[in-house]
Amino acid sequence: MLVDTHCHLDCDDFDRDLSDVLERARRSGVARMITVGCNRQSSERSVELSGMFEELYAAVGIHPHDARHADSTTLDALARLAEQNRKVVAIGEIGLDYYRDLSPRDVQRDVFRQCIRLAVRLKLPLIVHSRDAMEDTLSLLKDEIPGKVRGVMHCFSGDQGALRHCLELGLFISCTCAVTFSNASRLKEVARAIPVERLLLETDSPYMAPQEFRGKRNEPAYIVSLAQELARLHALTPEDIGRITTHNAQDLFGLEIASAPQVAYAIRDSLYLNITNRCTSNCSFCVRDYSNFVKGHNLKLSDEPSLETIARELSDLSRYKEVVFCGFGEPTLRLDIVKAVSRELKKRGTRTRLVTNGHGDLINGRSIAPELKGLIDRVSISLNADSQAVYDRIARPSFGASSYTAVLDFIRSCVREGFETEVTCLNLDGVDTKQCEELARGLGASFRLRKLGIVG
Repeated sequence: MLVDTHCHLDCDDFDRDLSDVLERARRSGVARMITVGCNRQSSERSVELSGMFEELYAAVGIHPHDARHADSTTLDALARLAEQNRKVVAIGEIGLDYYRDLSPRDVQRDVFRQCIRLAVRLKLPLIVHSRDAMEDTLSLLKDEIPGKVRGVMHCFSGDQGALRHCLELGLFISCTCAVTFSNASRLKEVARAIPVERLLLETDSPYMAPQEFRGKRNEPAYIVSLAQELARLHALTPEDIGRITTHNAQDLFGLEIASAPQVAYAIRDSLYLNITNRCTSNCSFCVRDYSNFVKGHNLKLSDEPSLETIARELSDLSRYKEVVFCGFGEPTLRLDIVKAVSRELKKRGTRTRLVTNGHGDLINGRSIAPELKGLIDRVSISLNADSQAVYDRIARPSFGASSYTAVLDFIRSCVREGFETEVTCLNLDGVDTKQCEELARGLGASFRLRKLGIVG
């Protein structure tokens, strides 16, 4: 499933064959499209189209090029459109364009400010255009919206410094098919730096067709080319990019896309098993505190899956290099399930990995590594601290002060039993990651530094 979060299907370019364009999009897996207004007329047409086609949603706004024609009547009309139509999901396209300067800059800024205020009043996200005007764009957003900005920086073409500022404001970032151009090396590097949790896809149709269709009219079906290129840049699969960005679009715009909880979920070429949401840590950085999703998968379970349910999820493993026990909780709380599933997987010659907080011995009241020998190939243990005091502060373990020592003992036990043992650490403030690495290697384990906010 893919979502084109920004296209201009109201344009004359689509007058003769819009139904065919939408059919090609459906066949390409594009489930939702947001057709974006640039002035009163195109906003009205976008809303009209959203009422005609189930998969279409609309945004209403005043592009900086059209700011010179806007007045209070225009803003009032946009407000009515947004208030009276449930399929209006954003205020946009709005912003600043100092590249073409088709409207006076002071007029652009004034109209942009009024549109931001409209979005805030209506509780709708922003679709922001900024070209050669990033400093003023971000300054206006900061002035008008305290805290995080709910919106997207459309057709992002800034450098990594601008990207950092946009992310700090809370904005999503959308890439166009320009990323696929053969001469877009700088743009590709910036796209690679966008956290996928903040990434959106757009075609900006009818403009900027991907490399393979260069010079032709762009259309939503071509977003597949963009997803493939972003998958390559982020070392993910196109399915990963599609799922993650679809979730991001749903999260920002509310496009009525349902997502059922997952027991087995794929990321890259690994299959993960989400067997419990219970955990013996209450980490200060845990994704569960702000989302039910990891890489676009809904991991919030209503019930813990039975062995039979898990077995049904493992019918075809041919595309996966490994099966990983790692969900929204601590797998060793269900040690019997881990062992039973692993026995079946080993009969099928499947590699297995356990991702754990290292509390398994405390949970089960015994050393569990010997029981997992021959069943688990690789163990990844979250340490995240170079001392007990730091561990207690950030992991907040339910077992109290004995937990840190128990984690270290579990690492030793896994190394002793011959597992491929990896210790992980997040780049958290106040954590000496070099000391963590030295500690891991001193225990005979490998070490991997993870980035805060990057999960899965």
